[in-house]
Amino acid sequence: MSQEVEIEFKNLLTKTEFNTLKKAFSLTNQSFFSQINYYFDTKSFSLAGQKSALRVRKKNNNYELTLKQPHPDGLLETNQQISKEQFQTLKDGVFPDGEVKSILLLLNISPNTLIFLGDLTTNRAETRYKEGLLVLDHSFYLGKEDYELEYEVKNAAVGKDDFNRLLHIHHIPMRKTNNKIKRFFDEKKRQKTFHSNE
Repeated sequence: MSQEVEIEFKNLLTKTEFNTLKKAFSLTNQSFFSQINYYFDTKSFSLAGQKSALRVRKKNNNYELTLKQPHPDGLLETNQQISKEQFQTLKDGVFPDGEVKSILLLLNISPNTLIFLGDLTTNRAETRYKEGLLVLDHSFYLGKEDYELEYEVKNAAVGKDDFNRLLHIHHIPMRKTNNKIKRFFDEKKRQKTFHSNE
């Protein structure tokens, strides 16, 4: 188990902007790797209601359980490695023991009430930029796709300046951008509402 504060800046991109940045940083199709995020919450979105989120990320056949919670400097991530078998039982409603389960109980959320809501696949490329890590993401979820630029840093003030300057250099407008989990949940709720009105 590990905990860390995630400080990152993000901006949704058009496909053209995505390809412009890909070229600017000499990224090829071979620079990208795939990862899958599996999202969980209660039927009433209790975690989302506390501005928190739970996911399992599959990358290189490894599974990492991550709880994200609000933090003054960004998001507090609690990470826990789990086995493929634990992941399968989690999808069936049996939550693995560990720090994440303990924190959920402190949030008054019963781990056994969590349900699997769906997955989001991202093709990702990473490159060093200034004092941080620049990430280009092309994501697919719930019949949608989007393009995104992320910048992960240790110093929020310096990182924000560098990120804004990068957008300016490439003539990319700053867009209010929710994180992937929020975008996924918003679309999930939208589709649920849409189908219930049919």
